[in-house]
Amino acid sequence: MYTREILPPRASPIEDGNPVIGTWDRPFEKVDLQEIRRPYGYLIPRWARDIRIKEWQSFSAHDDDYSLEALFCNVKLYRMAQVILYDKKNDQKFMFRKIKPGTGWKLPLSLANSSVDSHSSSFFFRIHSWLDADTVKLDINIEETSKKPSLTIHLAYNINNQDITPMAVSLGFSERRSMYTYKTLAPVRGDIVFGGQHIILKQETCSGFFCDYKGIFPYRMEAAICRAVGFDENNYRFGFNVAENQARETYKNNENALWQNGILTPLPPVLITMPNGLDAEWVIQDVEGMIDLTFTPKELNKSGAKLGFTRADFIAPLGYYNGMLVNSSGEKIKIKNLFGLGEKLYLRV
Repeated sequence: MYTREILPPRASPIEDGNPVIGTWDRPFEKVDLQEIRRPYGYLIPRWARDIRIKEWQSFSAHDDDYSLEALFCNVKLYRMAQVILYDKKNDQKFMFRKIKPGTGWKLPLSLANSSVDSHSSSFFFRIHSWLDADTVKLDINIEETSKKPSLTIHLAYNINNQDITPMAVSLGFSERRSMYTYKTLAPVRGDIVFGGQHIILKQETCSGFFCDYKGIFPYRMEAAICRAVGFDENNYRFGFNVAENQARETYKNNENALWQNGILTPLPPVLITMPNGLDAEWVIQDVEGMIDLTFTPKELNKSGAKLGFTRADFIAPLGYYNGMLVNSSGEKIKIKNLFGLGEKLYLRV
């Protein structure tokens, strides 16, 4: 059975200018990767170091009828917001994407009590990360166009440390370059108004992930991510989030985890393969016998951006997971037609 050391809480994943690698079950007070001393081995200006730091936050919310995925990404040369709303019963999808070149909003260094927002003529979002009050709030407003109806979203994630054990990790790409992520599964409540239709999300039946990422990533960044949430046979809320990326020593530390009834199970590294292409079945497995899943895409969502020498490809299909997971107690969780998201990312910037 795979196990991973959970380290005592600390204020930052950086100490005396050096990244600290590990896994924690509490958020950091602050994550400022500018504090890493000479991440490239030689002195470069602060503004140049800042450009190399990429950051994003992602949100999901799922119940029996609807699936929402939202991504807010800042790669410094441009920023991107993407929102996908899927009506499971009527097989209908709404997708919005906005890319803005240049600098602008930045995600906060702390999740304790901070906010970020962005306004434009047709789009607004606001994120209030308020872990001091056990909540994260997301507001989105997208204006109606000739081709798409309006969309308004208000979500609140109930992140109570007494009920939910989050996970924070710091992973190394090289001796002095690292990434950080904070992830938690939480009950979600809120309202969605879509084309005049009012959708109420109740936290008794709606679950979602809140994820926060920052990293001095490789110039050519590649990653595959798989995640889903639902309720198991005992009606316990559960979800998993696993990824295959370019970090080193992934057996000792990685960003993979399972949550069941609020309990965190760190998972081993995985191999995510697409033997017949991105739009066919994905295979997600480990070498410990704790992860054996397939993902069958139903809605293949593609987006990308090119700006000079930069390139970004985001492929985020919605689909169904089948297979099994094993929790820290050795119990098997059977997964049958669980709706979720797969992501394949390539970033050259």
